[in-house]
Amino acid sequence: MPARALCLVALLALLSVPTAGGQQLVYLSGQTVAPAYEGWEQNPDGSFNMVFGYFNRNLDEHLHVPVGPENSIEPGGPDQGQPTWFMPRRNRFHFKIRVPADFGDKELVWTLTTQGQTEKAYGTLIPEYIIDKQLPMLDVGNFGRDAEGRDMLNEPPSVTLMSASEHTVGVGEPLALNASASDDDFPEPKAAPQGRAGSPRSRSNAVGLRVAWFVHRGDGSNVAFDPQQFKTYPDYRLGSNSPWSPGWETPPLPDNRQWPVTATFSEPGEYVVRVMATDGGLIDHADVKVTVR
Repeated sequence: MPARALCLVALLALLSVPTAGGQQLVYLSGQTVAPAYEGWEQNPDGSFNMVFGYFNRNLDEHLHVPVGPENSIEPGGPDQGQPTWFMPRRNRFHFKIRVPADFGDKELVWTLTTQGQTEKAYGTLIPEYIIDKQLPMLDVGNFGRDAEGRDMLNEPPSVTLMSASEHTVGVGEPLALNASASDDDFPEPKAAPQGRAGSPRSRSNAVGLRVAWFVHRGDGSNVAFDPQQFKTYPDYRLGSNSPWSPGWETPPLPDNRQWPVTATFSEPGEYVVRVMATDGGLIDHADVKVTVR
């Protein structure tokens, strides 16, 4: 076997076995997805947003789990806007479910079955789970400890669709989408830090306004974007086109603050394409429903 192939085999083996000390290393594929409850926000009208995310334990593998017995939220479900296309690694603060002001001590339960294993996330309104603006800045971008973050001066970006929110297209037919975004220009753009993998510095992502399109629902392996979009999830490998990759820099802002993209679908079905604007800590998004025939 050529030396290059031997090195690749050794690397794959290293990525898929635990160390002698019991530390679990990451796997490229074959692992499960765990739903996660992030906490709750209170709305001005007294209602609450219960915020969920997930942890795909794979480094590369995406999973498609349609809404149904293997991907349900109850009571009131099974469909409450949860993703069906699960990107690798930890995807925080991914979607919200609004509950009434009198929700009280009830709970929402997200049940997700992947790789034959079922896991649940339990959403409640206990006081310890309240979310303020500093929490996602710390959890997503590992910033917000400075005076501006502590004083909540950073405001989230705002993203607006410039094209319709619903489309019907044929297989292989290019679909033009567009969105605009604005921000308070805080924090100023800064590249992802150079650091040893696994160190606290390496868990920080690049900051500054950036926008990307990705698949939220439907089999994302059937969707191609032009231009290619950067990853919206943590991938710490050098050159991985992820804002968490060492040295990754936030692209310059377009003069018109618009981010057009063309999406092409290779299989029929129902899809939701999401556009996300983030400053590296706080997030806004908008969804486009696409029926492909």
